[in-house]
Amino acid sequence: MDLMGDGARLLNTRQNHEQRGAAGDIDMSTSDTGPMSATTPGTTPTDVPGTASVLLPAPRPSDALPEPAGTGASGPIAGTGASGTVGTTGATSEIAGLGDFSDEDGLALREEAEIEARHRHAADLGDPFAMTALGTLLLRRGDLDGAEPYLRAAVTHGDRAAANNLGLLLYQRGHTDEAAEWWRTAAVAGSAPAAHALGRHYRERGDEPAAEYWLRQAAETGHTLGAYALADLLDHRREAGAERWFRAAAEHGHREAAYRLARICADRGQSHEAEQWYRQAAARRHRRAALRLGTLLEERGETAEAGRWYLTAAKDGEARAACALAFLLRDAGDIDQAATWWRRAAQAGDGQAANALGALHAQEGETQTAERWYRTALEAGDINGAYNLGLLCAGGSRNAQAEQWYRKAAYAGHREAANALAVLLLQRGDAMGAEPWFSKAAEAGSIDAAFNLGILHAGREEADAARAWYERAAAAGHAEAALQVAIALQHDGDHHGAERHLRCAAGGGSAEAAFRLGALLERRQRERAGDGEEAAGSVAGLSVDEDDAAAGSVEAGEWYERAARQGHRRAQVRLGMRAAKRGDVVDAAHWYRQAAEAGSRNGAFNLGLLLAREGAEPEAALWWTRAADAGHGRAALRMALLAARHGDLTEAQRWCARAVACGPAEVAERAARLTAAVKHELTA
Repeated sequence: MDLMGDGARLLNTRQNHEQRGAAGDIDMSTSDTGPMSATTPGTTPTDVPGTASVLLPAPRPSDALPEPAGTGASGPIAGTGASGTVGTTGATSEIAGLGDFSDEDGLALREEAEIEARHRHAADLGDPFAMTALGTLLLRRGDLDGAEPYLRAAVTHGDRAAANNLGLLLYQRGHTDEAAEWWRTAAVAGSAPAAHALGRHYRERGDEPAAEYWLRQAAETGHTLGAYALADLLDHRREAGAERWFRAAAEHGHREAAYRLARICADRGQSHEAEQWYRQAAARRHRRAALRLGTLLEERGETAEAGRWYLTAAKDGEARAACALAFLLRDAGDIDQAATWWRRAAQAGDGQAANALGALHAQEGETQTAERWYRTALEAGDINGAYNLGLLCAGGSRNAQAEQWYRKAAYAGHREAANALAVLLLQRGDAMGAEPWFSKAAEAGSIDAAFNLGILHAGREEADAARAWYERAAAAGHAEAALQVAIALQHDGDHHGAERHLRCAAGGGSAEAAFRLGALLERRQRERAGDGEEAAGSVAGLSVDEDDAAAGSVEAGEWYERAARQGHRRAQVRLGMRAAKRGDVVDAAHWYRQAAEAGSRNGAFNLGLLLAREGAEPEAALWWTRAADAGHGRAALRMALLAARHGDLTEAQRWCARAVACGPAEVAERAARLTAAVKHELTA
């Protein structure tokens, strides 16, 4: 019985938190100039939420510019309705290079320059709205020095958007404490972006109660980023309510929230809803959502759509998606494209892809390239790389190196590496060293290791321990282990239990199990038919083994044929016997010949009988000779009779001696009588 686990086997089976970079989002609402506390940075705020505050006048509505305003919930800047990049100074005529742009681009630049010029002019005349708009515009452009004086001037007039944006500017300068004061000022005045920024500031500081308070203020006013940040905090603390806020943010288009909500639904088994949220996030170019969606679709067989989502994620830089796409391409037969995507994924640090590339090159015999990719996989943290290096070395008879790699992987918890290491140790006679590794692998779930432990105990004649391990492996679907359990059950007389295990083993690909199942069903058929011992005899003089019987059920024949097509010699002989019984000489000869050519002495003998009956005695003699040389007593007796008929008594005597030596008793007795007759003839 062969140990399992020493063949080449590649082990393969497939964070991007949105908008978490800045401390806060720039307030875009041009009308967000509502009541703001008069408290200034550096003083103790008296206008905590729920208390009265001193109000300052808001900018005049007539001063508002006609450009569309943002919502303050998801855009990054407040205080300007302009979009895009504007010139650096006031008048259009001062913008250099307008002639280099198309008419449409030049018009846009001129309009933006005019907007900036109007803001600057109004701000210089003391308009607080224009101060906010200009400061925000400069902040978006990255001109912190230019933006700061305008934003500071605007906050003195009570503009809460300016306070929020001033906080962001100070945060970018590294003045986090002063930034937090301005965010607090704006948040108390009702700015949701400021409350969101302040909440995240407190979370960065580790003050989670304060963070939750301000994030909840932002979320409850409908601020999408605030809802997501609150959900993230609650989820981190494993508190109730996270799902509600993820859902609120997702429903407003937050892709990371949609992805996290999908994960929650998937963990609960709500696959349909999970898929919907994955689709929403993936449609917004969320790489991991596209990967998960592709995986979900692939699992249910929709590989074409799965491939499209894998491709989307892969193009956005998701290495695991590139690897999964490559496996789909390989399965479709496009090895070149598969290798391209595996290479891209491996170069991005995906160890599974590097292992796949290694296996690809190993199959082509390019062992050096394969080794390089396996090492790349190992460097990427994929311990399968060490196991595969062990397989590569073992395949090249470099057992010492193979053992080193197997050990490295086994110590890291790789169960198949532990099994392979044990096989290597056992093959060199170190059973004591092998057993602990077999046990470690089996306890970690290696089916092959459980089977190998059964072999180990069986070799020590520890039948109970061997059977326990065989049963464990069989329960996990190991075909050869199921066969061993079936044999034990047959020995105990439990034929129904044996049949169940034989069906499992045969279904798993065991040719021996398929043959034994056919024999069991055939025997049962004879018993039901009442043929009893008469059917157990030889059929038309053909050689039969211990299971005997040429007739049987149709199902038995189907199992024999399955085993025969896998090269099982006894099954081939049995099919030949069944064909001979029904008079199909051609089919019988086909199966006997296959068995004989594979080394079956029964097949060779029966083929000889068939040929002799068809008048091809010389060819029959060739097959009888082969069978007799392999120890088939009846074939030796046939050769003795053939030699005697041809008058070659010395040759007949030699074959008689061979028949006596090979047996069985009946054949030996007939050979002895023939020997006596030959001697009498020789001395006459």
